[in-house]
Amino acid sequence: MKLQTMKYLLPLALALGASLASAADYTVQATSSKLGFGGNFQGTAFDGSFEKWTAAISYDAAKLTTSKFDVEVDLASAKTGDHDRDNALPGSDFFNVAKFPKAHFVTTGFRQNGAQVVADGNLTLRGVTKPVSINVTFKPQGTGATLDVTGTVKRLDFGVGGGDYADTSVIGADIKVTAHLVLSPK
Repeated sequence: MKLQTMKYLLPLALALGASLASAADYTVQATSSKLGFGGNFQGTAFDGSFEKWTAAISYDAAKLTTSKFDVEVDLASAKTGDHDRDNALPGSDFFNVAKFPKAHFVTTGFRQNGAQVVADGNLTLRGVTKPVSINVTFKPQGTGATLDVTGTVKRLDFGVGGGDYADTSVIGADIKVTAHLVLSPK
């Protein structure tokens, strides 16, 4: 190959390699971050959060094809501030943590929906894996960023709330999922 041709191919190869590079990897600052959920019980809204979870975040708004979320949640750590509800959630009618201690969400891709970024993925809860989509708002801040997500999970799709609790007039069918993550670069 001629030296002249290589002179032009080298910058092209470097540019192609840069465009194929992965998204930025982040560390979640757990003490400043929150993974929450909410629903409706007997006509009254409630909110809760998970105290133990991990998240591997790789994200770049300009490179959505290489971005990825991998989140694992310790279901026994669910807290709503209501003693009876908090004692019921780990039980067999709800999360059944004795058999299924963790929930797991992994993205399968990201897409633009107008101005909104949507993360599509698979949620595994109570041994059931189903597709779930969440809205993503990413805001760079200095060398880090904040990442906010919102979405809805159909609890009965995963068998959460069995027996008398399967009645959606007692507990609403939709559970909102929210997260506010404070990120720093790895």
